[in-house]
Amino acid sequence: MALTGTLKDFGIAEILQLIGQQAKSGVLHLESRDDEIHIALADGNVVRAESAGRKARERLGNMLVRAEVISKEELEQGLEVQKRTLRRLGDILVELGFVSQQDLREMTALQTTETVYQLFRWKSGTYAFEPGEVEWDRETVSPLRAESVLMEGFRRVDEWPMIRKRIPSTAMTFERRRALDPDAPAAPRRGGDDVDDAFDALGEEPTERRGEFASLGANERRVFALAIPGRTVERLVDLSRLGEFETCKALTNLLNLGYLEAVAPASRAKAAVGAYAQDWQARLRAGALSVLATVAIAAALAGIAYWVDERGLAWGEPAGAARVRDNAAERFLARYQLERLRGALEVYRLEKGEYPAALGTLVEAGLVDARDLRHPWAEPYHYRRTQAGRFVLLPPVE
Repeated sequence: MALTGTLKDFGIAEILQLIGQQAKSGVLHLESRDDEIHIALADGNVVRAESAGRKARERLGNMLVRAEVISKEELEQGLEVQKRTLRRLGDILVELGFVSQQDLREMTALQTTETVYQLFRWKSGTYAFEPGEVEWDRETVSPLRAESVLMEGFRRVDEWPMIRKRIPSTAMTFERRRALDPDAPAAPRRGGDDVDDAFDALGEEPTERRGEFASLGANERRVFALAIPGRTVERLVDLSRLGEFETCKALTNLLNLGYLEAVAPASRAKAAVGAYAQDWQARLRAGALSVLATVAIAAALAGIAYWVDERGLAWGEPAGAARVRDNAAERFLARYQLERLRGALEVYRLEKGEYPAALGTLVEAGLVDARDLRHPWAEPYHYRRTQAGRFVLLPPVE
């Protein structure tokens, strides 16, 4: 089945519906200006979803750390084993006893659903379905019916505006106003052992008429237990393992029912300002002086670097003569150049989630010029990434 085109002509809902109805297997490739998503389907069911632009925090290992399922040290140990064996990280963590099979199943399902439901916010892009058999792990993956994905996607699109009115920022925190009723029955939690259970109640009356935003269920109880003072929405999303939508919806219900009270980020900022009111002017002056001094030094170094480079590091020699190698001067200029490269590396990490494999990648990203990778040396700077996720950057030995 050849299926290609643009999302303006044929939306994600129609694509998934067609693949699901015909129970096709293959990989659906979707591309927008900012991201690429590849969805693997087996007999019309979603079994895997990968994002080419997935940030470091959205990777499985980091999700497990943020959910406090494993520690950073355990993740690093698992990654070391993965480098040697090239096996899947989830299987390694289970084998090492750091993660249970159930936790891995739950986090894998969450990663898949969060990736798939991004597509319902796409306004444009292209798609191409590549039919064929796909491999997937039946022990850790719960297939999602294409019809269920559609209904859940539409539900989220419909309810997000109401939730955003109550939860406008992931930096919000909450205070408890009253305790939960221990005798109140809890509704089944969305996203249990079988992700498809999350859609069993769909197709009933619209959520607003059923009063779903004024109900108390298992999701609300889980989020309420985690909503201690000072803990942000972003942190609650990580710890609850429910995903952003379900966590924010549970918070909305708890706010509507009066169990929680929202604390806006601005209120916390005012409190912080009050605590430092006596010395804020001194801090401001010190910060301004520090910035001015840094700018002045950088400008001076840049001027010296340009002046010396224009003269080829030659003192007292006629124009066009061979350059005199002065390692002391080169080391002085290299300090300025190393800081520039370190700054470019940090910008790249913020944008991509990790440091580049080679300095040449900074040139491709437009952060530095090719000349910057060796100036003022004849040989390029020495650079490598470390196993701890940092980098080593040194001038060449001459």
